[in-house]
Amino acid sequence: MSTHTELAPPVATPRRTETTLHGHTLVDDYAWLRERESPEVISYLEAENAYTNSVLEPTVELQKTLYTEMVSHIKETDVSVPFRDGEYWYYSRTEEGAQYPIYCRKTGSPDAPDADALEQVMLDINELAKDEAFMAVGSTTVSDDGNLLAYSIDNKGFRQYTLQVKDLRTGELLGERVERVGSIVWAADNRTLFYTIEDEEQKRQFQFYRHTLGAPHSQDLLIYEETDERFNIGAGRTRDDQYIILESSSHTTSEERFLPAEEPDGKWRLIAPRRDNIEYYAEHRNGLFYIRTNDTGRNFHLVTAPVETPDQSNWKEILPHRAEVMLEEIDVFNSFYVVCERIAGLQHLRTQRFSGSGSETASGSEICFPEPVYSAQPHINRDFDTTKYRYSYQSLVTPGSVYEYDVLTCESTLLKQLEVPGGFDRTLYTSERLFVTAPDGVEVPVSIVYRKDLSALAEHPLYVYGYGSYGYPLPVGFNSNRLSLLDRGFILAYAHIRGGGDLGKPWHDAGRLMHKRKTFTDFIAVTEHLLAQGYGDPKRVAIEGGSAGGLLMGAVANMRPDLFRAVLSHVPFIDVMNTMLDSSLPLTVPEYEEWGDPHELEAFEYMLSYSPYDNLEAKAYPAMLVKTSLYDSQVMYWEPAKYIARLRTLKTDDNSLLLHTNLTAGHGGASGRYDYLKEVAMDYAFLLRELRV
Repeated sequence: MSTHTELAPPVATPRRTETTLHGHTLVDDYAWLRERESPEVISYLEAENAYTNSVLEPTVELQKTLYTEMVSHIKETDVSVPFRDGEYWYYSRTEEGAQYPIYCRKTGSPDAPDADALEQVMLDINELAKDEAFMAVGSTTVSDDGNLLAYSIDNKGFRQYTLQVKDLRTGELLGERVERVGSIVWAADNRTLFYTIEDEEQKRQFQFYRHTLGAPHSQDLLIYEETDERFNIGAGRTRDDQYIILESSSHTTSEERFLPAEEPDGKWRLIAPRRDNIEYYAEHRNGLFYIRTNDTGRNFHLVTAPVETPDQSNWKEILPHRAEVMLEEIDVFNSFYVVCERIAGLQHLRTQRFSGSGSETASGSEICFPEPVYSAQPHINRDFDTTKYRYSYQSLVTPGSVYEYDVLTCESTLLKQLEVPGGFDRTLYTSERLFVTAPDGVEVPVSIVYRKDLSALAEHPLYVYGYGSYGYPLPVGFNSNRLSLLDRGFILAYAHIRGGGDLGKPWHDAGRLMHKRKTFTDFIAVTEHLLAQGYGDPKRVAIEGGSAGGLLMGAVANMRPDLFRAVLSHVPFIDVMNTMLDSSLPLTVPEYEEWGDPHELEAFEYMLSYSPYDNLEAKAYPAMLVKTSLYDSQVMYWEPAKYIARLRTLKTDDNSLLLHTNLTAGHGGASGRYDYLKEVAMDYAFLLRELRV
C-alpha cells in the first residue's frame, strides 16, 4: 500500500517595503517577488508548484479521468464553416492529436467533390509551434489580390507579436519582420501595409506606420502617434473595402480617422474630434458613414454622415437612443444592415433593408431565438454585396451553431452545429434565467444550468462564476468541458453582476470607479439567493473568476469567507493599490477610467477599501487554487504570488491554499488545446476534492 506525504507549504521571506500617500502607509513584505529574472523568485514559484502538485497528487488519476472525458467530447478532427472572401473560401481545421488549428482556403465551391485536392494550407500553427512551449497567432489578413498573407505570432505568451508576410503563391516568407505589432491592414494596391506598434514598457498600441513591401523597416513612415497614455490605437478596413479606419480609443472615449484604401499615400482625415466619455464607431456604404455613438445617451444610437463632411454637425439620426436597449454593434451591407442589441441582458439581432442608395429603409425583421438563456452574435460576413447574413447561436445546453439568415425570405438555415461526441444528449440538461434582488433593490440577472434528473437540488454542489468589469457582458455559451461537472451533479450559475455590460453602459457605470463594491455585493447576493431558493448545498459552494474576475474572487473571499467552500482564481488582478500606483506597468494609466486614480485621495481611500491584497486578515478562508503565468502581460504573476505568500501568514484555517504558475505561458494559460484541457482537469479535480464529490 502506497502512502502519500504532502510537502510543507513554501514560506516566502518577508522584506518590508513601505509606500506612503495621502497619510496612509501601505506595507508590502513581498515586493521582491517582482524580480522575474531572479533565481530566488523562480525557485519560490517552482516550490509553490511542487507543493500544489504534492497536495493534488491523490487526484492524479482523477485528473486523467477528467482529461479523457473532456477529450471524448471533442471532435478532434473537424473543420469550421468556410466563408467567402473574394475568389476564395477560407476556413480552419483541426486534426486529431494536433494542438493547434490549420488555416486553409479553396477556390470554387467548398463542397465540390474534388474540394480536398483544391485545398491550400496558408498557415499551419502546429508547424510554427514546433520546438516552442507556446504559440499564438495575433492577426491574419490577406491582400486584396489573394497572393500575400500578413500575420503575426507570439511564442512567449506576453502578447508581443511579430509581423511576417508569406507569399501564398510560393509558400515563401518575405523579408518583412516587425516586432510588437498589433493591427495589420493592407491597402488596395497589394504592396502597402499599415500596422500599429506597441510601447515596449506600457504595452499600449500607440504608433501607426505605413510600409511598402521590400523596403527596409527603417524607411517605414510614421502616420500617427497617440500621445495620451489612456488610449490605444487599432486599424481595419470597412466591409466594402473602400476605406481604412484608424481608431484611437480609451475605455470611455474614441475617435476615428479614415483614408481611401486605393490611396495609401493620401491624406488621413478625422471623422470627429474626441470628446471625453463619448465613443463612436463608423462603417461605410455609398458615400455615407454609419456611426454608432453614445453622444446623446449611454446606450448608443445610430447616425449617418457624408464622407465629405463627416463632422458631428452633419450627423443625421436614423435609429434613436433607447434607455432600455444597448446598441452593441451595427453590420452594414449594400442592401441592408443588421442591428445587434441587448435587451434585459439578452442579445437580439434585427435586419433592416435599404430602399435605395441612401439611408432610408423599407422593411425589417428580427431573428428569433428559442431558449430563455442564450448567446447570439454576428459570425464572419466578408461579402458586402449579399442578401445573406451569418450569425452564431449557442446556449448553456446547445452547442455552438452557425446559421445563415436570408434577409429576403426571413428564414434561417443551419450551416453547422458543433458536434459533441461521447454520448452528449442536450435533452438531459435544462437552463434557467432568474433575477436576484441586490441589497440596493436592483435586479441582477443569473443564468443557471444543471441536469434535469437531479433530485433535491439543495443537496448538490453549487458553482458560481462571475466577472463584472470593463462593461464586458458575461457570455452564456456552450462548453463541453462543463459536462464533467454537470454529470457529477453540479449546479452551474453565471452571475451577470454590475460592472459588466449585460444591461448596457449604465450597468457598467454602476460597477466601476466609486461604485466598484457593487460588483462584489451583487455576487454575494446572487450566491445567497441561489442557496435560499434551494439551488445547491450551502456547505459545498465553489466560485470561479479570472483576471478582473480574480479581483472579484479576492474581494468576496475577504468579505464573506464563510459563504464559500472553494475558490478557483485565474490570473487574478488582486494587488490593486500597488499596481494602480505604478504607472510604469502595462495598462495602469488606461485603467484609471475603470478603477480610479489612487493619486487622488477619494479614489485612493475607496480602492483601498476593497483591494484584496491590502484587506487580508487573520481569519478562516475558503480553500483556494490560484493560477497565474510567468509571462502574463496583463496581470503580472507577482500579484497572485504575493497574495498567496501574505495569506499564508494570516489565515487561521487548515484549508488548502495553492498557487500554480505556468512558467511558459501568458494571460490565457496554455496555448495548445490539449495542454489547456490538462489545466482544466487540474481545476476540476481541485473542485471535486474540496466539495467532496
